[in-house]
Amino acid sequence: MQEKEHVLRILQETKDAIKNNDSVKLKLLSNQTNNTASLTQDPDNIAVAVVIYSISKIIERMEYREFPGWKDFYKTINSAIDNSITAIKKNDDKKLSDNLISIRNAVSKLSGKLKEYIQDVFRKAQINKASKIYEHGISMEQTANLLGITLFELATYSGQKPEGPEAPLTKTMDIKARIKIAMDMFR
Repeated sequence: MQEKEHVLRILQETKDAIKNNDSVKLKLLSNQTNNTASLTQDPDNIAVAVVIYSISKIIERMEYREFPGWKDFYKTINSAIDNSITAIKKNDDKKLSDNLISIRNAVSKLSGKLKEYIQDVFRKAQINKASKIYEHGISMEQTANLLGITLFELATYSGQKPEGPEAPLTKTMDIKARIKIAMDMFR
């Protein structure tokens, strides 16, 4: 695991965000992990980014809490985060990897719709994080391999996003402003 102090802080804040059901904070923490994952291409850093993003998406869906198996799944997530923090403090990379995997494996213990929904969340999270890492300049093939997705999935997802650094900052003009511009053109 590279940049242990950074990841330790991220996981500690993740624990608090989970406790407070703060999905927005979890997404921000996952995005902070993207930079490290892109630079190091370390599987554990990448797993942290995917897991935190997945948890953010799961936490924001309140209806999941009504399904059988939710309480055990939630308990497993919290326990694995606690154990991951301990593993980083003890410099135990193997234990950290095992705990990150246990979060993913907790899904296999679920049944029915909850299992399907959460598996889908994890898959989409992998694709989303792959896209973010790809934006940092890592080749599409290497990014797909790092996250265990297909080139097609990554290319399809990346192709749907607006291009350029200014794209997320763009804003559509309201109707009045458009009419004014159109009227000015004919004067």
